[in-house]
Amino acid sequence: MIVGKKAIGNTSKARPMFVQLILEPIWSVYQATLEGDRGLLEKVIKSFNLSVPPRELQNKDPKAVLQSVMSRWLPLSDTMLSMVVKCIPDPATAQSLRLARLLPKRETFENGEMSDVLAEAELARKSIEACDSSTLAPCVAFVSKMFAVPTKMLPRGEILNNPTDDGDSGECFLAFARIFSGVLFAGQRVFVLSALYDPVKVESNQKHVQAANLQSLYLMMGQGLKPVPYAKAGNIVAIRGLGQHILKSATLSSTLNSWPFSSMVFQVAPTLKVAIEPSDPADMGALMKGLRLLNRADPFVEVTVSARGEHVLAAAGEVHLERCVKDLKERFAKVALEVSPPLVSYKETIEGDITTNPLENLKLFFGGNSEYVEKTTQNGRCVVRVHVFKLPTPLTKLLDESSELLGDIIGGKSGQALKSLETSRGSIVEDENPIEALKKRMMDAIESEFSSSDTESEKLRTFWKDLFKRIWALGPRQVGPNILFTPDSGKSVEASVLIKGSPYVSDKLGFCNIDNNNNNNNGLNESSDETLLREEAESLESSVLSGFQVATSAGPLCDEPMWGLAFIVEAFVSPPPTDDNSSTTTATHHHHHPEQYGVFTGQVMTAVKEACRTAVLQRKPRLVEAMYFCELNTPTEYLGSMYAVLARRRARVLKEEMQEGSPLFTVHAYVPVAESFGFPDELRRWTSGAASALLVLSHWETLLEDPFFVPRTEEEIEEHGDGSSMLQNTSRKLIDAVRRRKGLPVEEKVVQHATKQRTLARKV
Repeated sequence: MIVGKKAIGNTSKARPMFVQLILEPIWSVYQATLEGDRGLLEKVIKSFNLSVPPRELQNKDPKAVLQSVMSRWLPLSDTMLSMVVKCIPDPATAQSLRLARLLPKRETFENGEMSDVLAEAELARKSIEACDSSTLAPCVAFVSKMFAVPTKMLPRGEILNNPTDDGDSGECFLAFARIFSGVLFAGQRVFVLSALYDPVKVESNQKHVQAANLQSLYLMMGQGLKPVPYAKAGNIVAIRGLGQHILKSATLSSTLNSWPFSSMVFQVAPTLKVAIEPSDPADMGALMKGLRLLNRADPFVEVTVSARGEHVLAAAGEVHLERCVKDLKERFAKVALEVSPPLVSYKETIEGDITTNPLENLKLFFGGNSEYVEKTTQNGRCVVRVHVFKLPTPLTKLLDESSELLGDIIGGKSGQALKSLETSRGSIVEDENPIEALKKRMMDAIESEFSSSDTESEKLRTFWKDLFKRIWALGPRQVGPNILFTPDSGKSVEASVLIKGSPYVSDKLGFCNIDNNNNNNNGLNESSDETLLREEAESLESSVLSGFQVATSAGPLCDEPMWGLAFIVEAFVSPPPTDDNSSTTTATHHHHHPEQYGVFTGQVMTAVKEACRTAVLQRKPRLVEAMYFCELNTPTEYLGSMYAVLARRRARVLKEEMQEGSPLFTVHAYVPVAESFGFPDELRRWTSGAASALLVLSHWETLLEDPFFVPRTEEEIEEHGDGSSMLQNTSRKLIDAVRRRKGLPVEEKVVQHATKQRTLARKV
């Protein structure tokens, strides 16, 4: 509001128009109702021509009178609907903006046979973009989730004709679907397409498509379901009859020649995991059936079976978990359940020491002059040497975040499938090759870790570019954040052959070409025994890979996956021992003879696994835990109580700032996931409900404490004494808790600091 000089003296009582025309009338109605001013209420009712029954105005409860007047003056339903119509774009406008994400374009090589298929697929795409609701347009809909409703909640005529998909469970699964083009009819036959369906390869994609008949269509009106004979494009409907065809999400199409929609992407992953079992072991079958129903009914929940045989339920948070357990007990399984304490995931790594003079340390490591661990197989024929060092943190995070993309690349998917996959995730530009983009991001991650001179930076870049040409495998599960590099082929041990491996992952990522690397004609001047030994070494490459995968999936601290480590495994195979009088034929026969200590491939795998785990133990192992980013809002008078709660939860405060125009403080902090259970409840209890917290999974962070720390030097003994006055090691406490849960041995003393008992009285 602009005021002239003459009017400055009269601005003390000036108010904005929003306050005068909107807020003050509402405040006056509130005040008149609470104070019992019937005259003002009757004036408002008469002015706005409201039809309020006199019986409701005579109610002795002022809140009931206020609700009666306000619901007729400013009805919430009409207000919300008008704002939705005004602010949210209609389906025809919205679909043209969202189509690039929902249905990204695929580049295909047209030929005479596939031209009709691609033309029909393009027609379906254009119909979706235009939101064509005519009956001639191909019908395409997307099912975002399946939800369960009790059978008795169906319309009365539907209950009698309902063939339940789940036997006597009393639940009917409906598909929550949005129609993007065409018209969907009840009883129509449609094709259910998964996200991996390709219309160009119909013969090879039979497992990704199913035919289904739609039994009924419903409009979801609040808690009720209204049957409709058909629904046009732009509507959201519930569909009955797809319970046996869709697990969580899928695309419905009236034609096979249509591309499926991209898979749904959630902002966060389910991090809260608990082991669940029935109170009565005889109810295990009911529990498994209930878990299957819950997995289908909730799009975000994950149900898995751990290596120990436990049924693990993963949810988004404590409230989500409580709801899932309640649904299991009351709706799906209908049995008493035992729920374990939350299962927190950890990772294992080593203390990083390559940031100081990184180039020299890397050259020392890859030159073979660094410390290594040596193991020998039981028969003495294979000597395994393992070197380990820590990868740069940005590279580790990149490999961890790109695990799905790496799995698709290493698994040999086509470039177009990768492009659609990455377009759905939004991490790479649509027109950019995801493999080239990943290579660039890997090099950028290396450069961001080391800030040095231009010459040093260029040397590091060249050195890492050469290292990326030697990636043999990733682990665990072939896509983890740990790297196995191929050994230096120049190394040798007398009368032994090195298992060289091949840069398979480097070839898939485009850093090198395996065919060019294998052009070396080895073994031209070798004897037959040397040739057989080299062939045997090549056959043992899979054993080295298996040992690496097993080691990285279960570290030495508490059998948790390793994180951010690079390994070089040098395995030397020697010929089998023979007597002096034996001939080559005898040696060859001995080679095929059953081993006294078991299969030789298994011995190599075990030796590699044990060597990797021992190497980690010798390089100052550390525990890595997940961290939540926590945003808290609290009044000034409760800041002390809030900081006390954060201190008990091992939180690290990042910043605090006061919100302008309010008495609230906003505090940002990192809270360990292991300490977050019950955190909101404790915060509300200590602040009388005035503080609120928002938790979002942020990153993985290494615990700096040494889990095996014992005072040894004079300075440490002077500071900590003999250990009796030391606080409990947090890292060791977490490791022991995980080992107890997994049934692993725990080193603990029953009596830690014993002294001779002394009585109060001394009898002479």
